[in-house]
Amino acid sequence: MCTLRQFVLWLDVPIEEATNKQILQYIDILLDRGLKPKTINCHLDSIRGFYEYLRDGENLPISNPVKRGYVLRLSSPLPRYLRDEEIGKLFGVMSNPRDRAIFMLMLRCGLRVEEVADLTIGAMDLKRRKIIVEQGKGGKGRVVYISNDAFDALVHYLRLRPSSRAKNLFLVQKGPYSGRAISVRGIQKRMEYYARKARLKVSCHLLRHTMATQLLNADADLVTIQDLLGHSRIKTTQRYCKVSNLKVQRDYFKAMEVVMRRAP
Repeated sequence: MCTLRQFVLWLDVPIEEATNKQILQYIDILLDRGLKPKTINCHLDSIRGFYEYLRDGENLPISNPVKRGYVLRLSSPLPRYLRDEEIGKLFGVMSNPRDRAIFMLMLRCGLRVEEVADLTIGAMDLKRRKIIVEQGKGGKGRVVYISNDAFDALVHYLRLRPSSRAKNLFLVQKGPYSGRAISVRGIQKRMEYYARKARLKVSCHLLRHTMATQLLNADADLVTIQDLLGHSRIKTTQRYCKVSNLKVQRDYFKAMEVVMRRAP
C-alpha cells in the first residue's frame, strides 16, 4: 500500500482521470529517484492491480492507465569467467584424478554439472576425441570434443576408476554410496571445497562460461560456440561478446590496418 500511497500523493488529477501519460511521467520520477527497474516494476504492478480492483471488484467505469507493456526490462548480469592465472590456481589445488577429470570436462567441453553427472561410459568416444551428450538442457543431445589436457585427465581417471555395475562415468569414492554414480550436489560440493582451498569465487557453471569466453577470444565462430554449449538461441551465446573484449580489440586493430593502408 505504501507504493500506492506514493502514487496517489504524486498524482495531480483524480485517480479515475489518470492516463498512460501520467504513468510514463511517474516512471520518469521513480527513475530520477534512483530506483532500480525491479523496484519500479513492483510499483507498476501495485498501481495496475489497484485499478483492476476498482474496475472488476468495485465495478467502477474506469480504465487502467498502466498498460501491460509498461514494464522496465531487467538487466541480465554478464557472465563471469576465470582468468588464466585463476584457472591455474584452481586446478593447482586438485590432486584427485576423478575431480580433475570432472572439472576439466566442464572447462574444456562446456558441460553443465547435470550433464557431467549423467555421463556414461558409453558416451565416451576417446578414439575420435568426442563425447555424446545424450540428455542436455531441454532434452536436446549434442556432440562435444575433448581437448588434449581434458583427454589426459580423463584417461588418467579411467585407469584408476574402480569396477562397478554403474553405467555412469563418475562414481562416489568413499562412504556408504561408494561405487554409485556421483550426484549433481556431490559435484557441486567438491567445487565448493576447491574454491575455498584456492580462495576463489568459483562455481561449476563458471567453468562453462570460461570455456565460451576463451573460445570467443580465440576467434571461434559464435555459431560453433552455440553448438558446443547447446544454446537453443544465438542471443544467449552473444552475451559473451559483451565481456570478451580481446576479440573486439583484435578485430578493431586489424580493420584499422586495412583502413590506414587505403588512406591517402
